[in-house]
Amino acid sequence: MIQQIYTEEGDLQPGGLQRQIPAAGDMELLDAYSRTVVGVAQRVNNAVVHLKVQKKKSAGRPAAPPDGGTGSGFIISSDGFVVTNSHVVHGAHHIEGMLQDGRSFQGQIVGDDPATDLAVVKIDGQNLATASFGESKRLQVGQIAIAIGNPFGFQYSVTAGVVSALGRTLRSQSGRLIDDVIQTDAALNPGNSGGPLVDSQGNVIGVNTAVIMPAQGLCFAVASDLARYVVGKLIMEGRVRRGLLGIGAQTVPLPPQWLDALQLDTKGGIQIQSLENGGPAAQAGLLAGDVIVQFEGKPLDSIDALHKALDEQTIGRQVSLWVLRNGNLKQVSIVPGELK
Repeated sequence: MIQQIYTEEGDLQPGGLQRQIPAAGDMELLDAYSRTVVGVAQRVNNAVVHLKVQKKKSAGRPAAPPDGGTGSGFIISSDGFVVTNSHVVHGAHHIEGMLQDGRSFQGQIVGDDPATDLAVVKIDGQNLATASFGESKRLQVGQIAIAIGNPFGFQYSVTAGVVSALGRTLRSQSGRLIDDVIQTDAALNPGNSGGPLVDSQGNVIGVNTAVIMPAQGLCFAVASDLARYVVGKLIMEGRVRRGLLGIGAQTVPLPPQWLDALQLDTKGGIQIQSLENGGPAAQAGLLAGDVIVQFEGKPLDSIDALHKALDEQTIGRQVSLWVLRNGNLKQVSIVPGELK
């Protein structure tokens, strides 16, 4: 028994793309898993936004198609703050946000953080349906994960699976690693980027961000605990602040004899290749060829570890580095600047 037959736009009319909504009495015919997915979809779908984006043509990038790009997002406040991916809206000069009920709003970028592939867009609506962040630190491998978005521009699609792995890392388009990433087998398609990944209670546990195309079923989302922090910074300050040393560097292995002789608890370090004129590293007396092995007493064996260490708290504050120079350890005090 079907309660009504609607088109994709929610209108009653014959023909066209249709989706069927079960009557309340039909819910008892569904198994527990299906009832969970249907219930979550009904709670969250009105907060999902279809984003249509026009971007400026830039050197080295082919012109966008006439209708521009599309993606997904979800509303976190009744006055229209929308969370999405940075790669969906970065460089956009025109954003249109469309809701499930057919309403359309112009959007403006509030903040953009390519390092975590997260962005916040503001649409001028009132009393809008919202989705709430859950706690990703409480997730367990194997629990239900439901992805909601707008693949290929079709409004409102739902795929379900499980949390396949936690604590994955994923390299963003800026080159930095996103540390707190959820892997799931809930299918993601082009257009789902920026949509919510939710748990069985309808809480957002991640922001869908990527699909590894050659590997079937490997889909990723930025975990909600990280997303909540970044989104808060973007709303309040428009960006996420990060420290800067002003060096060009590469990760290098350390010879075993040095590890033994110097009693280092790391197998690698960061060798400075170049220094920015007048930058924090140059002012602190660091030299090309120095190998950084510790940051504030903690081992530092990769560029990614250095990026992670240079958080907002290090900007303008003196920190301690241990560097390997000419076979000897040397302590250097440095005051990181701010990455622009």
